[in-house]
Amino acid sequence: MACAGCKKEAKVAAENGPAGTYRLVSVDGKRLPSNVDHEGHAMTINSGAFVINADGTCSSKMVLAGRDAAIEVKATYTREGSKLTMQWQGAGTTTGTLEDNTFTMNNEGMVFVYRK
Repeated sequence: MACAGCKKEAKVAAENGPAGTYRLVSVDGKRLPSNVDHEGHAMTINSGAFVINADGTCSSKMVLAGRDAAIEVKATYTREGSKLTMQWQGAGTTTGTLEDNTFTMNNEGMVFVYRK
């Protein structure tokens, strides 16, 4: 978590770009597994990953407690410095930031933090 008034210079992940697999470590500041409420639906997120490919595509996968299958969504992205803008298949856009080996994304008010 960042403190108010403190700001570090953003460092873009790895010299060769952001490509790689990032493991979900927290949702809304809570470590996994995490109980969350999204649009009136309570759920527990057990694990997740965000994969950034060098070809401009990416995907997000989350494993929820009590579910037989994981939720996986795919997108294309554009990169501008440390900012990634994802255009999700069949859905809207989301932005995220890369600093060192950490990818942070605010998706519909939920903050997801991933580490490479």
